[in-house]
Amino acid sequence: MVPSGWPAQVHPVLQRIYASRGIAGPIDVDHRLARMLSFDSLGGIDRAVALLAKAVTEGQGIVVAGDYDCDGATGTAVAVRGLRMLGAREVSYVIPNRFLHGYGLTPALVASIPTTPDLLLTVDNGVASIEGVAAAQARGSVVIVTDHHLPGPFLPAADAMVNPNLDGDGFPSKALAGVGVVFYLLLALRAHLREAGHGAAINADLSSLLDLVALGTVADLVPLDFNNRILVDAGLRRMRQGRACAGIVALVEASGRSMDTLGAVDLGFAIAPRLNAAGRLEDMRLGVEALLTDDETRARGWAAQLDTINRERRQLQAEMVADAESMVARADVSGDAAGVALFDPSWHAGVVGLVASKLKERLHRPVLAFAPAGDTSDELRGSGRSISGFHLRDALALIDARHPGLILRFGGHAMAAGLSLRPADFPRLAQAFDRIAREQLDESALAARVHSDGGLEPGDFCLDLAQQLRQGGPWGQAFAPPCFDDVFHCLGHRIMAGRHWRLDLIDPRDGRHHQGVMFNVDTSKAPPRELRLVYELDINPWQGRDSLQLLVQHMLKA
Repeated sequence: MVPSGWPAQVHPVLQRIYASRGIAGPIDVDHRLARMLSFDSLGGIDRAVALLAKAVTEGQGIVVAGDYDCDGATGTAVAVRGLRMLGAREVSYVIPNRFLHGYGLTPALVASIPTTPDLLLTVDNGVASIEGVAAAQARGSVVIVTDHHLPGPFLPAADAMVNPNLDGDGFPSKALAGVGVVFYLLLALRAHLREAGHGAAINADLSSLLDLVALGTVADLVPLDFNNRILVDAGLRRMRQGRACAGIVALVEASGRSMDTLGAVDLGFAIAPRLNAAGRLEDMRLGVEALLTDDETRARGWAAQLDTINRERRQLQAEMVADAESMVARADVSGDAAGVALFDPSWHAGVVGLVASKLKERLHRPVLAFAPAGDTSDELRGSGRSISGFHLRDALALIDARHPGLILRFGGHAMAAGLSLRPADFPRLAQAFDRIAREQLDESALAARVHSDGGLEPGDFCLDLAQQLRQGGPWGQAFAPPCFDDVFHCLGHRIMAGRHWRLDLIDPRDGRHHQGVMFNVDTSKAPPRELRLVYELDINPWQGRDSLQLLVQHMLKA
């Protein structure tokens, strides 16, 4: 049964999909900005606003301390652009280099700031930066922490802290990304400054930052709850209307995507990786500069550099994933391990998270992947990805409690986390990780499952439904893009770019032909003649003409 109250033009299949995702009716997909949660219930925001307002009105020097991933880069750009809009006269930023400074606000990053700022504002980090906050305060800076990561047992003694995931925080949505938290802080600051009659704040249009908020939110894989869908939808609309910042426009051009039809999937799989590549292999300041410039020519130059770095990242990732798969095939990693830990001394620390993600998908196990933290480092840096039912950050906390000193540092979320340890301790860590995974995951949890929205009727294969599905999101983490499963005959296939298939399919129920595409396949084999596909109903805009295609996610012999 589908919910009632939908306009007649909303396709019944889309109504069915909404119902399966807990959408009761049109009001639950009304993504107007007016329905955004208020900043009033966000803990610590009054104190943070008071300190920021003082810094802005007195012309104090403000330094934004960001992070080296896409959420951190977009959050840094939002903070710098927003504070300047609100009248701050002296705003700069620092981004840690993961190979020199480590993660977050470390004492090393604080020491790298040439002049002591009056106020230091962290974005997408800081909740675990006890030593870094203390170092900044010892230099004479007021420190405001904005973060969304889960807190540990102890918090830094920041002058103010805004994080919806702190114990006792009353903000209804715990899913804000780091960029979302700092955007909310700017909204509260603008309200405060307007009430005080501060001139710049009166006309400041913070909605112009929503393209950056959308990009960072999608990139960080936080759940797209209702509030996050409002933020992402608003940002995507700005992009499609041609009102994105120059850097995002240039990155979209470099990726070969279209601004007119840009969706959340494009942000996650085409735009975010180009920004993330800078933080993984080079210096995320390249990405932040691309997002801060209003000069189209400079933006294209930054985007070209980021695109080149991303190509290098893809090649390095492919080599490391092949190494990891060889380890598994050689039984270097036990085939019955519930929690898998991998290490190779030749791996690059900036790419281990992507290796963990790929192996997690293949093995359907939580995976940690490690590399040396630097060329001469006596420390390993690891990144992990998890599966449903296994809270990765809590698992690391449990290892830390059972084996004090084994993990040097750790932090993260339920599905992704990072940690550091001494090389000699890797075997112990691998055993402890597997032991906890065995305790928490039974056989059913470790069995890979493919979920779909069921089948489509022959008459549902149409551009109108494909367009409604594309526009019906934004789809993403915890609000999965619609996918279907049906049986087809495969008349033939051809190989594209050496690693993809173009499929000629027939629906046996009505004999209609459909074009399918499947990416990153083993092209040494041919697809079966009779097959069951899990697919998305997609639109192919080839040569300016839209046509229906099936974007195949999984293939089984029928």
